[in-house]
Amino acid sequence: MKTLKQLLADKPKTLAVIAPDDTVYQALCVMAEHNVGALLVLQGGQLVGIFSERDYARKQIRNNRSSKETPVRDLMSARVAYVGLNASLEECMSLMTEKRFRHLPVLDDAGQVLGILSIGDLVKETISAQKFLITELERYIAG
Repeated sequence: MKTLKQLLADKPKTLAVIAPDDTVYQALCVMAEHNVGALLVLQGGQLVGIFSERDYARKQIRNNRSSKETPVRDLMSARVAYVGLNASLEECMSLMTEKRFRHLPVLDDAGQVLGILSIGDLVKETISAQKFLITELERYIAG
């Protein structure tokens, strides 16, 4: 199975990010442009939150303000779970399942963002690893 470093290397090099003072409308446009379901919210290069489709769907209606007026900071999730490069895929999946979120930032030891993984990235890699294992076992059995 691949490491987190290998998974991140397979993803696009450009991260989809937004600033906390940018509008929700701008965030939705960036999400559509990058075809992603969540954006890292960075301020001064540091991770300060994450903004997801779920944040928009669950919080914007209660906000009763226009998306063109509402800053991302009003809807983003400020408490962000993250992992380092040494985390296993199983640990990532367990954390995402337990905490019920679908996007997980990966940070280095200095707190710099290295990338973001989706539950889809992890499931895809798990299926790929299982297919490889099945193929190898079939070869072994067949002799």
